[in-house]
Amino acid sequence: MATFVLIHGGGDSGWSWHLLEAQLRARGHDTVAPDLPSDRPDAGLGDYADAVVEAVGERQNLVIVGHSYGAFTAPLVAERLRAGTLVLLAGMIPEPGERPDDWWQRTGCIQAREAAGLSAIEDPFESFYRDVPRELAEEAMRREREERSRAGGEPWPLTAWPDIPTKFVVCKDDRFFPPEFFRDLARKRLGVTPDEIAGGHCVALSRPQELAELLVGYLRA
Repeated sequence: MATFVLIHGGGDSGWSWHLLEAQLRARGHDTVAPDLPSDRPDAGLGDYADAVVEAVGERQNLVIVGHSYGAFTAPLVAERLRAGTLVLLAGMIPEPGERPDDWWQRTGCIQAREAAGLSAIEDPFESFYRDVPRELAEEAMRREREERSRAGGEPWPLTAWPDIPTKFVVCKDDRFFPPEFFRDLARKRLGVTPDEIAGGHCVALSRPQELAELLVGYLRA
């Protein structure tokens, strides 16, 4: 049995993983999906990592999964807890010393979104929640939390990527981050060819069964 530690993205909460958690538990695994303290003005990246580490407790055989902005926290947790596997799901791959607020410009993400016509999509049902059932997407939006922390202005504290097997998952129908942008960034920053899954940016809500199969497959590999 593995424990999947699920770290949500910006403005989100642990609730966003509830359908995936059910799928993973049905396959005999444990899950942890805490809320990050992103609505606390005094919270930094270290506080984000502390919240996850505290939620994990004494659990072992860890797979750390970071979604979107959660990719800034996931490697910090993986290193501290000596995780067996680190997975970034449409994750904002950081570099040492890089501030989350600077990531968009430094990686070329802003230009990539403009070139793909995604920056003009203002409707969240067409960007974030494009293939999520409407009722579920509306509930997700009701549960969104404002990002008020100071984490965005903090340099990412690691001096190198953790020495932990790392996987990257591209959502092929993502309407927020261009898939080709992430394919290129994963090769440049991680030296990996990403795996791919059908679905939009919030694939944990739209395709939890398929995502669970992909994640469990990393254990078999």
